[in-house]
Amino acid sequence: MAKRWATVWACWAMWCSSAAMAVTVTDDRGQAVQLTQAPQRIVSLLPSLTETVCALGACQRLVGVDRYSNWPDPVKRLPSVGGGLDPSLERIVSLKPDLVFAAGSTRGAERLEALGLKVLRLEPRNHADAQRVFAAVGLALHLPPAQTDRAWQRIQDEMNSAIETLHPVARSWRVYVEVSPTPYGASESSFIGETLQRMGVGNILPAALGPFPQINPELVVQAQPDVILAGDSSRAQLLQRPGWSRLKAITHQRLCVFKPEESDVWVRAGPRMAEGVRLMVACLNRAAQGAQVRP
Repeated sequence: MAKRWATVWACWAMWCSSAAMAVTVTDDRGQAVQLTQAPQRIVSLLPSLTETVCALGACQRLVGVDRYSNWPDPVKRLPSVGGGLDPSLERIVSLKPDLVFAAGSTRGAERLEALGLKVLRLEPRNHADAQRVFAAVGLALHLPPAQTDRAWQRIQDEMNSAIETLHPVARSWRVYVEVSPTPYGASESSFIGETLQRMGVGNILPAALGPFPQINPELVVQAQPDVILAGDSSRAQLLQRPGWSRLKAITHQRLCVFKPEESDVWVRAGPRMAEGVRLMVACLNRAAQGAQVRP
């Protein structure tokens, strides 16, 4: 009898242990994805998700990433599986992942699910999204919530510390932020726009346009921003647009053109958001002090 009860107890203990390890994560589709154990082979198809996995100490679990994931350095040595719009499904399947992180806009995600892979679709667009996605990734990794919360709070503390160093003059300015030379801008409803609001800096693109709207260049001419923030890919086109050479931001040399590796930081809603704030603050401070900013 004692032996039988010992066997029953052992089976019950194993069942409880297995049940305790299972987690359910709800993604941006509202779909609940159950993970019965911590994933050990992860493919990420969005740079901000790749960075979040690494920031939470699980970089070694990544076995493949999209072509734009480039931080931290170990990620550059991982197999590339294409981009969010053209992922190589065969390559992804060949890596035998037990979890795939993808954006809401990633193509082929349904096909991956049909092939039996677990897919979590998460795409942060504002600060609330970024916090929610950070927590969702931590849960998917089977990390204690307190650990994930502490990591997120460190990011917020660093952001606040950087904002405190912003020159008072810059707080009276209105800026235009260009995230793509098409051109696409960052409005008040984007995470970049919300960051500017936290900094006390105005944004010429209203929230009603959507987070990252494609804009008519004439809109910027009419709005006359005090400062322009843009990536290096926009540099050649800025002065070629009708009327832009007469923009107040241009004539006063208040133009921040970020190098590609810098642009990667401030256009991604992920764990390097504080670093992105430091880049923007440094630019605005140089402009406020009358210095020429990256001509």
